[in-house]
Amino acid sequence: MYEVDRKDKVIELTNIPQSSVGAPLPIVIADEQNVIIAFYLENTTESWDGTSIRVVGINSDKESIAIVKFEHCSSHMFGPPNDEAFSGHPLASRGLKPYSYFEIQNSSWIRKSEKMNSVHPYHNKIKFMENEKHYIFSFHDSTFECIAHGYNLKVIDGSMKDAMEIILGNFDD
Repeated sequence: MYEVDRKDKVIELTNIPQSSVGAPLPIVIADEQNVIIAFYLENTTESWDGTSIRVVGINSDKESIAIVKFEHCSSHMFGPPNDEAFSGHPLASRGLKPYSYFEIQNSSWIRKSEKMNSVHPYHNKIKFMENEKHYIFSFHDSTFECIAHGYNLKVIDGSMKDAMEIILGNFDD
């Protein structure tokens, strides 16, 4: 984890549908250029009274799934904190909360990465910093963070196996 300073600013992203608050089951696939995360979306009906549960897994079909491709991802983390320990995240006091998506402006993590890269003989601080964005996606049992140039979102109905076929096939189709 990184240390934050007074410059980090948490901005909530509202253009991504709500992840399942019970079992989003996020899956992360990465290479040296891109990271893709797929997760179940909240899928409760208006008639649900809260007295029953619906168990989902990787084979559950007819589920809404978000597939988010982070482009030119230079770094990512996936793991703690979960929703019950979220107040331990260094940005929790700035508005970061569970079950949501964020961009961190003036990110300490990006500034630390830039400083680390500054030893490169052709390093250009302005070029390095101008496209980098710090994203945080918080789920029920985990948190995903990355530094990337941007992201694309696709929503499908199906199973996680269907999502994997799209990820491993051609996301852009």
